[in-house]
Amino acid sequence: MTTPCTRRPRIAVVGSLNIDLVLQVRHAPGPGETVLADALHLLPGGKGGNQAVACVRQGAQVQMFGRIGDDAHGRILRARLDADGIDHSGVQTDPNADTGMAAITVDAAAQNRIVVVPGANGRFMLDTDALRASLRQAHCLVMQFEIPLPQVLAAAGQAQAAGCPVLLNPSPMAPLPALQALPGALWPLVDTLVVNEVEAAALAGSAVATPADAAVAAQTLCALGPDRVVVTLGAAGAVAADAAGCRHHPGQMVAAVDTTAAGDTFLGALAVALAQQQALDAAVRQGIRAATLCVLQAGAQPSIPTRAAVAQSPQPPDWIRL
Repeated sequence: MTTPCTRRPRIAVVGSLNIDLVLQVRHAPGPGETVLADALHLLPGGKGGNQAVACVRQGAQVQMFGRIGDDAHGRILRARLDADGIDHSGVQTDPNADTGMAAITVDAAAQNRIVVVPGANGRFMLDTDALRASLRQAHCLVMQFEIPLPQVLAAAGQAQAAGCPVLLNPSPMAPLPALQALPGALWPLVDTLVVNEVEAAALAGSAVATPADAAVAAQTLCALGPDRVVVTLGAAGAVAADAAGCRHHPGQMVAAVDTTAAGDTFLGALAVALAQQQALDAAVRQGIRAATLCVLQAGAQPSIPTRAAVAQSPQPPDWIRL
């Protein structure tokens, strides 16, 4: 559906739901090293869940499609979606698998290291009828790679058939050479591709260390099919690429506390802005503002800001054409 939406766009999210076990440490342990944690938190997470929360807090109506276990963690996640006003009728309960979990260490420099146990996420099976009904009203479909790739491809195909734009965040990347691991049929189905510098380098086959490098990678990825590519660069901001060329949007310098959900927060704000028919550059700026607020608080979903908070935050620097 491509009808302009200026208020509350509808967004469907197909993706993962995890419980995050967050360990705050002064430094991450090296091989064979044991360190003491300063604190431990059990929090709702998963890239799909995080992005759904980011979208709804930026003003969208969101329906979540995912899979959880028939356990206490799954009930916590479903209750959290409900508290945020997210339609979770598309979230399946698996009686034979545990809810997914991520073990996350966050060090004193706010850097995180994440190990994910997929659990029920790895058994997600698309309910095509339910998704088709959602896509008929949706302004955007958001997806990631923490569910089986065939299900991502099937959902993207459903979105194309419904005329619903697809925003894909191919994270985490497969251990195989990225372009060999991804089906070629996926690329033409993607309208907006959002990757970080590591994912951009893997997909484009070239190092990404600077905004200029990111622009080269983004152009390579645009040539594969997506209309728009955004490469996030952490504190350095993001590079946006489309038919008009490449622009570097500088980041905002802050004292980060936890970067765990920064990428998901950026994506949610970007998705809502694009669903409201905003230009790519305006959407990227909104994403940077939201992600900047996110890193100032600990935890994944607890740190995702509201639209009102983002509206009161400083504007990032002007973009630079590359």
